[in-house]
Amino acid sequence: MKNDCPGTKDSRIAHSSRKAAKPMKTIELIVPCFNESDVLEMFYNEVTPVMQSLGNVDYSFIFVNDGSSDNTLKILKSFAEKDSRVKYISFSRNFGKEAAMLAGLKNSTADFVGILDADLQHSPALIPEMFRAVTEEGFDVAAAKRSDRKGENGLKSFLSDMFYKVANRLTEVEIDPGAQDFRIMKRKVVLSILSMAEHNRFTKGIFSFVGFKTKWFSHENRERAAGNTKWSLFKLLRYAFDGILGFSNSPLRLPLWSGVLFSAVGFVYLLVYIIGNLSAGMSSVHLVLSVLLLLGGLILVSLGIIGEYIARIYTEVKNRPVYIIDETNI
Repeated sequence: MKNDCPGTKDSRIAHSSRKAAKPMKTIELIVPCFNESDVLEMFYNEVTPVMQSLGNVDYSFIFVNDGSSDNTLKILKSFAEKDSRVKYISFSRNFGKEAAMLAGLKNSTADFVGILDADLQHSPALIPEMFRAVTEEGFDVAAAKRSDRKGENGLKSFLSDMFYKVANRLTEVEIDPGAQDFRIMKRKVVLSILSMAEHNRFTKGIFSFVGFKTKWFSHENRERAAGNTKWSLFKLLRYAFDGILGFSNSPLRLPLWSGVLFSAVGFVYLLVYIIGNLSAGMSSVHLVLSVLLLLGGLILVSLGIIGEYIARIYTEVKNRPVYIIDETNI
């Protein structure tokens, strides 16, 4: 005679349901903000429906206010009041986008983490495809790159192209010329990035350095939805310089090879000078001045390069925080 205890069948069904149920995926979007009050409403209204379209996914935002002087923080707080998915971090001053991205990554806890700019130059429409790449297609990173530089200043485009050519030749990493910070990563990728604790950060180089299986998504360049760019020509040049110094020792070899070159040229010139016996009419004074100027310039350039590396060592040794948080709701 079959003797089932009361509730045994229901218990088996409940257990089976719990076993079959999959845990909800979690994703956080890190959004660095610096004086973005003109565009934040548009960003939130455009990105939120995209995140909702992902389906059974627990999503949230981590906005990082990088010392804005406008109403950026006020707007972020208003978002947080009406939407529990909105988290914000506000710095005590402007520390830069690299610091903002680092703060977002350090405070993220989700299975998947994305980074995108608040100015809507990064197309939110790509998010579903990128998320599918890391959740269903076996990729560790889904990253966006620009297929063109439409609307960008011609000089900036030229300098940007030259930077990538020089950087890929000198540094130990290969950076795609159109690569952007816009990407979605698995948790293990985030942990690998955070393990690189240097103070002077060049995140595009770090992304390439840590590797992992990456799927690229090309898209046309979008102009800012509102406001003005925060990247001046000087800031871009400084950023490029930091990137090369951060991932290459080649500049330190410049004095060595320059010294060899100038020594060879000096030796040949000395022979020509002796054989020609000033037949070209150049006086000894002009000769000495030319040599002194060339050597003086070489020495100053060499000292400047060495000084930049020493400055970075000095910064790392001081171990100051990359950023300071003033307030947050995390």
